[in-house]
Amino acid sequence: MSNPEENDDQGQSFLSHLIELRSRLLRAVAAVLLILIALIPLANKLYAWLAKPLIENLPVGGAMIATDVASPFFAPLKLAFFVAVFLAMPFILYQFWSFVSPGLYKHERRLAVPLLASSVALFYIGCAFAYYLVLPAIFTFMTSVAPEGVTVMPDISRFLDFVLVLFLAFGFCFEVPVALVVLVATGIATPEQLTKSRPYTIVGAFVIAAILTPPDVISQLLLAIPMCLLYEVGIFAARLLARRLPDNSDAPSA
Repeated sequence: MSNPEENDDQGQSFLSHLIELRSRLLRAVAAVLLILIALIPLANKLYAWLAKPLIENLPVGGAMIATDVASPFFAPLKLAFFVAVFLAMPFILYQFWSFVSPGLYKHERRLAVPLLASSVALFYIGCAFAYYLVLPAIFTFMTSVAPEGVTVMPDISRFLDFVLVLFLAFGFCFEVPVALVVLVATGIATPEQLTKSRPYTIVGAFVIAAILTPPDVISQLLLAIPMCLLYEVGIFAARLLARRLPDNSDAPSA
């Protein structure tokens, strides 16, 4: 039979973990809300900045429109919310790290910190790459193929949804090196296996690019080529990690 005192201690420990988790979540939500409140007065300027690559490539007479009555208000507000989450992400990940780090092995903590930092940095780089290189190329192509007599007038809400999906696609695709390092660190794959899978990865990168980007060659190449290069970076990092992986003899810290 189990000891009632042990069961009581386990119940109190579980409850304390739930309380700490709630505290971490509330801090993360509060950070997003505070940034959102600060960004609301700048929502229209943020939207104008986001739409700049499209506006600059619209033909003469082209303009953006709002087909819904409330979209001039909700579209900039929606953008402000996503920007708030974007800016608060380091703090959110810090709260996550503070919650899970006490239960990790020492070598896992040493690995997790650079992985978290790298994943955030690569996501930001992917979004910046999409904004400064991919969006101008896409909008140049899309406006140039419009039939004669058709005035290009994108809806502001659909434009925002399109751009956010593109940002998420490039942000997550730029996480390839982190994903490869995790695969090697967890023993799911080895650097040698990743190297042998290179031809399939190249094909997969172009398939993903064809699915996520509009049907123009330039934007597809702008996603597929960086993914292939990042795959090589991931293999290099995985090889360095494989040489330094310690044994799992150390126990989690209290």
